[in-house]
Amino acid sequence: MDHRQEHDTMGTVSVPMEKLWGAQTQRCLDNFRIGQETIPLELIHSYARLKKSCAQVNQRQGLLSKQAAALIVRVCDEITAGLLDDHFPLPVWQTGSGTQTNMNLNEVIANRAAALARTSGSDQDQGESKGPLHPNDQVNRSQSSNDTFPTAMHIAAVFALEERLFPALQRFSATLQDKEESFRELVKIGRTHLQDATPLTLGQEISGWRAMISSSSSQLQSALEQLYPLAIGGTAVGTGLNAPQGFGEEVAAQLSRDCNKPFTAMTNRFHGLSAHDQLVFASGALKGLAANLMKIANDIRWLASGPRCGLGELTIPANEPGSSIMPGKVNPTQAEALTMVAAQVFGNDATITFAASQGNFQLNVYKPVIIYNLLQSIRLLADGTDSFERHCLGGLAADQAAISAHLHHSLMLVTALNPHIGYEQAAKIAHKAHRDKTSLKEAAVALKLLSAEEFDRYVRPEKMIRGS
Repeated sequence: MDHRQEHDTMGTVSVPMEKLWGAQTQRCLDNFRIGQETIPLELIHSYARLKKSCAQVNQRQGLLSKQAAALIVRVCDEITAGLLDDHFPLPVWQTGSGTQTNMNLNEVIANRAAALARTSGSDQDQGESKGPLHPNDQVNRSQSSNDTFPTAMHIAAVFALEERLFPALQRFSATLQDKEESFRELVKIGRTHLQDATPLTLGQEISGWRAMISSSSSQLQSALEQLYPLAIGGTAVGTGLNAPQGFGEEVAAQLSRDCNKPFTAMTNRFHGLSAHDQLVFASGALKGLAANLMKIANDIRWLASGPRCGLGELTIPANEPGSSIMPGKVNPTQAEALTMVAAQVFGNDATITFAASQGNFQLNVYKPVIIYNLLQSIRLLADGTDSFERHCLGGLAADQAAISAHLHHSLMLVTALNPHIGYEQAAKIAHKAHRDKTSLKEAAVALKLLSAEEFDRYVRPEKMIRGS
């Protein structure tokens, strides 16, 4: 492989000829050979959106020439479109401020801009210096890793929530709504403490699942509102050193226009650089959603257990063979996948919470691991709910025979007798029926507490699904 020499303030470094990054990116690759986790491309694309807006504002401020800004904008558009993804290889496990990733952006933009300038024959005065753009002096003008990285974190989280997770939740909720309507009148036995309880309809049970998704969506919307304010303009420690007055506000406004999202500048950049409670809040909402999805998936796989020796009240699609040894076995694989997603999100939230607590003085230095875990949680929840909705929830059906058998065999229908003969007498009927393995009606008649006609009049499961 051919190499070229790139230099920075520490000297020269060999970089693969076909790569657009420079010395600082290569140093990071050489010095941080840790794991296989790389900075998410969602963050890189959001960072490019930020660099583009910064270049536009710098030009308006007279800090970049029109030609230099145009080159930066053009390269940033290529990055956002995914055309340069192979040039952003850095590991998550790097400096906690994300400096190497910021410089990766700066170097790729500078080198790609130089190539574009040569191709177009415009390798001329680009502003402050002759020739190619300088990654620090021009691409990073008025910026620091300390304010751009947390800004890119917020931008990436906003895009991931709005464009990936929310649409997935809307599809999931719509399918739940359809199932709720389909089973609105199908009366079944309820269960509490994993024991028989009083009746409800299957539609009512599903309505609870739908309301859980609605609640989680509302919580995530609240978290989204906390992510629109951006740290840009704080530069190194929050004071805005080396950035023109109002730079953060102008960049946020430019981003809002370009992205069609209501970004604003944070009123206190010291907060924005040193703490990430907004992302902790978002992660908490994601954890809440994961907890709800865990409950829904578990309910469905319990209710679909069987096919002959379980509850068997629901049937789920048979997507693939379930066993390498037991012919004909079909397992609730989509539920298992979704609950594993939930477990991962719980772990990610613990990491994010601890990492965000480690802001020392003017800077939190756990930023890459925070955004890596947050974006993974969003991605997994979006993909997981889409997969579950498409391959399981959409094909969910009711086994009405099993539902009816469980309903009419349940001892807890005796609850309907409380207003007529009292709790203690009703308990006697339930205990006798359970002990003698008879029906409630048979036990009530045997105890001479009710006639068969009275029992049939009082115990009407279809009347027990609403309050008296």
